[in-house]
Amino acid sequence: MASEEASLRALESLMTEFFHSCTTNERKREIEELLNNFAQQIGAWRYCLYFLSNTGNEYVMMYSLTVFENLINKMWMGVPSQDKMEIRSCLPKLLLSEHKAMPYFIRNKLCKVIVDIGRQDWPMFYHDFFTNTLQLIQSPAMAPLGLILLKTTSEELACPREDLSVARKEELRKLLLEQVPTVLSLITGILETIWDKHSVTAATPPPSPTSGESGELLSNLLQGPYYSKLLSQPIPVLDEESQQLCTLALDCLAHLFSWIPLSASITPSLLATIFHFARFGCDLRGGGKGKPAPCITNTSVNGSTQLPGGGLDRARLGVLAMTCVNELMSKNCVPLDFEQYLLRMFQQTFFLLQKLTRENNAHTVKSRLEALDESYVEKFTDFLRLFVSVHLRRIESNAQFPVVEFLALLFKYTFHQPTHEGYFSCLDIWTIFLDYLTTKIKSRLADRDSVLNRYKDALVLLLREVLNRIQFRYNQAQLEELDDETLDDDQQTEWQRYLRQSLEVVAKVMELLPSHAFSTLFPVLQDNLDVYLGLQQFIVTTGTGRRLNITAENDCRRLHCALRDLSSLLQAVGRLAEYFIGDVFAARFNDALTVVERLVEVTCYGSQISLYDLETAVPSVLKPDLIDVHAQSLAALQAYSHWLAQFYSEVHRQNQTRFVTLITSAMDATAPLISAKVPEKLLLSACHLMVSIATTVRPVFLVTVPAVQNVFNLITDSSARRLPPEAQVLVCRALSNMLLLPWPNLPESEQQWHTRSTNHGNLLAALTRHYRQLRGSANLQQQQRRLGPEDMKAVLHQTLRILWDIVDSISGESTKARQVCYQSLQESVQVSLALFPVFIHQPDVTDEMLTFFLTLFQGLRVQMGVPFTEQIIQTFLNMFTREQLAESILQEGSAGCRVVEKFLKILQVVVQEPGQAFKPFLPSIISLCMEQVYPIVAERSSPDVKAELFELLYQVLHHNWRYFFKSSVLASVQRGVSEEPMENEAQFIATMQAFGQSFLQPDIHIFKQNLSYLEALNSKHKLYHKKLFRTTMLFHFINVLLQVLVHKSHDLLQDEIALAVYNMASVDFDSFYSAFLPEFLNSCQGVDANQRTVLGRNFKMERDLPSFTQSVHRLVNDLRYYRLCNGSLPPGTVKL
Repeated sequence: MASEEASLRALESLMTEFFHSCTTNERKREIEELLNNFAQQIGAWRYCLYFLSNTGNEYVMMYSLTVFENLINKMWMGVPSQDKMEIRSCLPKLLLSEHKAMPYFIRNKLCKVIVDIGRQDWPMFYHDFFTNTLQLIQSPAMAPLGLILLKTTSEELACPREDLSVARKEELRKLLLEQVPTVLSLITGILETIWDKHSVTAATPPPSPTSGESGELLSNLLQGPYYSKLLSQPIPVLDEESQQLCTLALDCLAHLFSWIPLSASITPSLLATIFHFARFGCDLRGGGKGKPAPCITNTSVNGSTQLPGGGLDRARLGVLAMTCVNELMSKNCVPLDFEQYLLRMFQQTFFLLQKLTRENNAHTVKSRLEALDESYVEKFTDFLRLFVSVHLRRIESNAQFPVVEFLALLFKYTFHQPTHEGYFSCLDIWTIFLDYLTTKIKSRLADRDSVLNRYKDALVLLLREVLNRIQFRYNQAQLEELDDETLDDDQQTEWQRYLRQSLEVVAKVMELLPSHAFSTLFPVLQDNLDVYLGLQQFIVTTGTGRRLNITAENDCRRLHCALRDLSSLLQAVGRLAEYFIGDVFAARFNDALTVVERLVEVTCYGSQISLYDLETAVPSVLKPDLIDVHAQSLAALQAYSHWLAQFYSEVHRQNQTRFVTLITSAMDATAPLISAKVPEKLLLSACHLMVSIATTVRPVFLVTVPAVQNVFNLITDSSARRLPPEAQVLVCRALSNMLLLPWPNLPESEQQWHTRSTNHGNLLAALTRHYRQLRGSANLQQQQRRLGPEDMKAVLHQTLRILWDIVDSISGESTKARQVCYQSLQESVQVSLALFPVFIHQPDVTDEMLTFFLTLFQGLRVQMGVPFTEQIIQTFLNMFTREQLAESILQEGSAGCRVVEKFLKILQVVVQEPGQAFKPFLPSIISLCMEQVYPIVAERSSPDVKAELFELLYQVLHHNWRYFFKSSVLASVQRGVSEEPMENEAQFIATMQAFGQSFLQPDIHIFKQNLSYLEALNSKHKLYHKKLFRTTMLFHFINVLLQVLVHKSHDLLQDEIALAVYNMASVDFDSFYSAFLPEFLNSCQGVDANQRTVLGRNFKMERDLPSFTQSVHRLVNDLRYYRLCNGSLPPGTVKL
């Protein structure tokens, strides 16, 4: 024994040294190596058993258990059966004798090690594993330990990791399912016994007016007095031990419910008991505000560290009970005989919901929810979401379930949430409900009105309350807490998110109840507009300028709130624009016209008295408010551009005075804001409005409006101060579109193309004046000296951005518009092509140039004509030499890579072009890809350029299939598949090899993209069936894909890979089963002949997709499992 004792002392000293703060990393590595070597020795477990029984050092205990864990999970197959019996006998004995003295985490780890043995050996070699656990649960003193073992068993055996064969996983699940009724009955017994025992002793208070919980709504909900009596009993006070036991039982139950199917084993009495415990979460005794329940994993049972008793522990019982309920609720597949249970569950939960939202003298609803544990409220909200999203359609038609009353409770619950996140979550639930209602109404148009009438009152209340919640007038305290500066992952602030989610609910109600929603919203908007329009009387002119003569602190605060509300309501009105167009245009015309006229009036007012320019008493607050309202009024008007377009097409043959006035006034409001002196937020709103009117509405008279003429003069005047880049691009797009886009409602003969063409040519000549002066090396040097290199680059960037934006905005338009556009652009395009070689070594400039050329190819290639397009392509092919490509690509993640990517994108457009015009370029494009770009990117881990390169190769194959496979469909039918003639075979093989190589790379995005390309080529061109692919590549591809599955390197794509393997194998199943599979198994390292036979036998020779996929996953799982077992066997082990 001396050696064991000495080893223990040495280990304790090593462990203490390892975790000491002064130990160096070098020394820690030495100790780690020593400990690993010790653990690998055969028989090390005996020492560990001694250590566990004789040490008080927690580090030593944990190390010893880790040795056992490693032995059982990785080396168990090689352990002699006598040793296994000894371990199976000793560890449970140790647990039973020492569990009270052990720290909880050591006890839990020991439980896991025992369960790991069961996972390997139960029931064949460890037949009493599960019965021992059940016996512990039935023994009052040992029940906590039994429940910990049971939960660990559920975790480790029901959903085991991959270190078991599929057959063993299936066997374990079957064995566990057989035990479910017994287990659930035992847990029900524990929970019922404790509840009943403590309920008897609980004092029943006399009834009082406020304590009665079985009101009229309740009896509706619960159909009969039984439940209401049962659920109205006072909640018992549990002692510490009972509370801990219930906590463990509910925690275990929650995990069991995560995998048990809904069935009769889940009895009404178990459900009733769970709901009894869910009431603990509604209990205000003791629990502190906002404190989430302590983490369950720290539960200590009859051991060290007891948690603070009282309210938090009680709340935790409620949280766990709701977790159990939600596990059941989340199952979408409900057997018919379980629907009655569900109804019962909903009735019981809504009793709790009513309890949570009941008002009495002592508590408002909000203060009650604030006082509850945060986690409990979250769980309850989760329940409501699951109910509405998964089960409402099942239960809504059930006469025993009053949906409208439920919505009333949900309404109270939503609008008394103590936190913003809680409120957001409840708004999500309403959104799901509104979507459900909209879908239901669309599918049942016949009884649309009866469905709507049932819910109308609830929807009206919801709309009014959501609108109140976004207004400072009603909700200032909460709204001021919202952050309006920090951007989240979606690039919006907390305030923007709050407003957006609220407006989505408003919009969904508008879709269901349009006239009602409008009559609710518009008067509120009017009230705030009156304040804004009344500001004019407070403007005074002083020596320094104009100021707003509102100075009292209270007045400023009220004005700030009114302006914030107006801004939000303008966004709401803009969000509803889509509900006035299309089929309902005529029916809702008057409402829409009222809105648009009001918006035009407001925008004109803002621009005329230029509120953004005023001095105010609190400039840091009021000035941004005034700018925001002005910008939002323009944005709201922009939202109605589709309505204006429909108005234009409806009135074009009648009196247009009203329409002309609207457009002219809108332009009068917009034009003065297009100036470099205007704040950028307001300037951009004005630009966007002008773009929308020019692009969507397209009035024939727009160019003649004096305000628009002023903008033309400003933009074409080279001496005027330039706008910021984004605004400049938008204004140029608007002006160009006014001249290029066909006017609606007019025949071709009245489009005045000649005049418009001249005007467009003049506009672009003015915009590109400086750019065109760069043509020719002498001019270039002269301009460089005059402007300096940075200013010259600025000219290039700004002009190219404007040009590609103009081309991009008309790329989907009529041929005539594109012809006019190209005519005006022609000289600039030639200048760009001439400048390209000059700037080839400056990737930031070539990036802009190629963006421009890419847009040209996408939008105007027909107008450019074949000869000039060929000249451009040839120039690019000549410029992008191997050296140039290497120089660009090797600047990782930089403009250089973007340049090459844009170039490849241009080639993608070229190879997709139908007809023969660009076919002569195919050989040089493929050669560029395979001989110049591919060798540079192939071995680099960075995905830069690869995605575009493989897309280009895919487009080459897809759009030019006959470049490789000449025969027509008829010829191949006549000749039979075997003789299919092939051309350019070497290039095809090289391309396929590149695809194959990409599957050996770690980048998952490239892998997914390329797999989808191969599948697309197969579905469109029968790639896998082609003789060359079938005979020389097919099995290589299947092999690579199976290896990827085995190595788990691209696990997110398991399903896609399995489908591709199926599609490849299905080309010739006979060869797959008779030739490929045996060859694949023979080449597998790390498995023996017997295991190979089992793997082959388990791969069922099925030809349908589900069975084949199942076999693939089974093969992969079992191959990994065998390798794991074999790799951890001691040397010289004999396997039978």
